[in-house]
Amino acid sequence: MGARGIGVVYGAGGIGLMGVLADAVIEKGGEITGVIPDKLMDMEVAHEGITELRVVRTMHERKALMAELSEGFIALPGGLGTLEETMEMLTWLQLGYHDKPVGLLNIRGYYDPLLAFFRHMNEEGFISEKILDSFTVDDAPEGLVQSMLTPR
Repeated sequence: MGARGIGVVYGAGGIGLMGVLADAVIEKGGEITGVIPDKLMDMEVAHEGITELRVVRTMHERKALMAELSEGFIALPGGLGTLEETMEMLTWLQLGYHDKPVGLLNIRGYYDPLLAFFRHMNEEGFISEKILDSFTVDDAPEGLVQSMLTPR
């Protein structure tokens, strides 16, 4: 994304996958904005080399600001926070609160069980086929970004 001139908004972490993402964007000359609640500044070890760091009071403020600053959302493999944020963006998409692209980076089939559960939810009548078709899934970062940039 950095090489393509696509700015990145993320959770501001300097360790783990968030840190790897930030370092890769910076290495390619991209702009990266981190948004982090003050309570997590030490826990997530905020990245010190990013373009901009925004410190907010709560997780709700963090997610709202990240959604406001973003033109699309990509979920990398992650834990409960990633899952919760992704579900919120899909819910907001379903309810019409945004019409921004949502993508899952499905490296080594990480999201296969979640995608199967989505299909199960559809079969049981809880989510529509339209929602299943509303987000993009790819196992390669380049393919996912390209798909998300292509109008549907």
